[in-house]
Amino acid sequence: MIEIIATGPQNTVQDLGRPGHRHVGVASAGAMDNLALRTGNLMLNNAADAAALEVQTFPLTVRFAADGVIALTGADGRATLDGRELLPWWALPVKAGQQLEIRYPRQGARVYLCVAGGIDVPQVMGSRSTALRGGFGGLDGRPLQAGDNLAVGVAAALSIGPGGYGVQPPGVAMAEAFPLPADGSLPLRAIAAGEADWFGNDLPRFWAQSWKISPQSNRTGYRLSGEPIQPEHRSEMRSYGLVPGVVQVPPGGEPIVQLSDANTAGGYPKVAGVIEADLWRLGQAAIGSRIRFVEVTPREAIAAEVAVEGYLAGVRRLVERRL
Repeated sequence: MIEIIATGPQNTVQDLGRPGHRHVGVASAGAMDNLALRTGNLMLNNAADAAALEVQTFPLTVRFAADGVIALTGADGRATLDGRELLPWWALPVKAGQQLEIRYPRQGARVYLCVAGGIDVPQVMGSRSTALRGGFGGLDGRPLQAGDNLAVGVAAALSIGPGGYGVQPPGVAMAEAFPLPADGSLPLRAIAAGEADWFGNDLPRFWAQSWKISPQSNRTGYRLSGEPIQPEHRSEMRSYGLVPGVVQVPPGGEPIVQLSDANTAGGYPKVAGVIEADLWRLGQAAIGSRIRFVEVTPREAIAAEVAVEGYLAGVRRLVERRL
């Protein structure tokens, strides 16, 4: 059992989401940085879809009611255990009564607290993820509150010493495949979408400029601030299905990138789609930071996905030596 001592708003239970229900209007939800969640679960020998805590408002303080093992992935939340500083991307044992605090990150936006056995809340439509707009999943379909108690599932076998062990953060391990910002803007690879050619002379500016993530952003989508782009002609569009990564352009001309709680349908013109392998980086982009879209081919998108799977395979080999 994990007791929530203190929390900010919008911290939730998330797993890899509930795909397969968009046709009935149910968004997938799930972790904004699913690579951090997948890595944390691998480090603990959990099932791939085990649920964890997604922490995006700080501080979060929890108390452990029983001995267990945890992993901290995602942003570096300057975590402490009974006042002792912990490293990010690290798995370690915890004792009953110990208190963990996760503070505002040095960089990045979201920290994942994974526990051996996973957070044990009821599955709804095949997932434990919290659907905030729908008010279901997770813990009663809502953000965590002080005084909440979360059950933990049965942990699988794992040999881990008192000091624990860590893995290289993906941004370090895959530096060649995922370039760091060169001008203060996070490069996000994207493929031109169905209505890209509607934007005519404005399209090069979409790709060239640096966009700022607006405060009017959330798990549904990031609104971007910059010099607006407008289609050369306006046409009535039928609604179409949406998935995370789709970049829409509403009448105001400032794009919206759909994210984990993406709407299931929409009718704004689509200018691009962020490749799936880069969505974890977008999930770690903080409000107020800047991004830049980089046009790539499907072949380049596949190469990025291969790099991600190679990273996870390396973590898996490391864990297998501890079984």
